[in-house]
Amino acid sequence: MSELNIFRILLYVFIGLGGVVFILLFFVSAPYGRHARSGWGPRIESKWGWLFMEAPASLLFILYYFLSWRTTQLTPVIFLLIWQSHYFHRAFIYPFTLRGDRTMPVLIMAFAIIFNTVNTYFQARWIYTLAPEGMYSIQWLGNPPFIIGVIIFYTGYFITKKSDQILLRLRKPGETGYKIPRGFLFKKISCPNYLGEIIEWSGWAVLVWSWPGLFFAVWTIANLAPRARSHHKWYKSHFPDYPSDRKALIPYIY
Repeated sequence: MSELNIFRILLYVFIGLGGVVFILLFFVSAPYGRHARSGWGPRIESKWGWLFMEAPASLLFILYYFLSWRTTQLTPVIFLLIWQSHYFHRAFIYPFTLRGDRTMPVLIMAFAIIFNTVNTYFQARWIYTLAPEGMYSIQWLGNPPFIIGVIIFYTGYFITKKSDQILLRLRKPGETGYKIPRGFLFKKISCPNYLGEIIEWSGWAVLVWSWPGLFFAVWTIANLAPRARSHHKWYKSHFPDYPSDRKALIPYIY
C-alpha cells in the first residue's frame, strides 16, 4: 500500500476521532487550567507541559521541510513561516510567560504530543511530499485561497495574541487566582483566545486548500468549542457579577 493511501486512511480515522472528541468534551472537561482535578495521574509544571506538547509541531514541520526536495521553492517556505509564526511562539515563548505554579496531568500532555505529532505529519507531509507536483508553485501565492486564507489566519492570530495578553496581565507577580477578563472581545464572549485559534486554523485550511488543512480546522473546533462552553459555565458559577450578556465563543450566538 502506498504512503498516500495510508495517509488518506489515517486522515479519515482522525477526522472520525475528532467527532468523538467533540461530543466527549461536552461531558468531560480536560483536567488542566481552571478545570484541574485529581485522579488523572502524575502532573507536570504547566510551562514545561506546554513546551513539551507544542514543540513537536514546530520542530517536526522544520524537519519535514529540510527532508523535502521542494525546499528550494518559495511557496513551501512561506507555509513554513506562517506555521512557525504560531507554533514557535506557542512552544518556546508562551510557556515562559505563564504566572503561578499551575500543573497539568502528564496524560494530557502525552495526548497533546500525539495529536501534534500526527497533525504535523498530515500538514507538512502533504505540503512537502504528497501534494500533486506543481500544486504549490509560486503562482499559488497569487491565488484567492492563499490571499484570503492569510488574511483570515492573521486576523485570528491577532485575536489570539491580544486575548492572551489580557489574560496574562490579569495576574500580578505571585498571584495565582482567577479574575474576570475585560476589554477587547471579552466584552462579548468568554473565550476570544479560542475564537482566535479557530479563525487561525480555518484560515490555514483555506490558504493550503487541502483535506489535511480542513482536518486541522475541524479538530480545532472539536477541541475548543466544548472547552469554551466549560469556561463560560465556570466563570458564571464562580463570579456572581459575571456579565450576563456574554456568550461563550461567538458574540450574540454561542
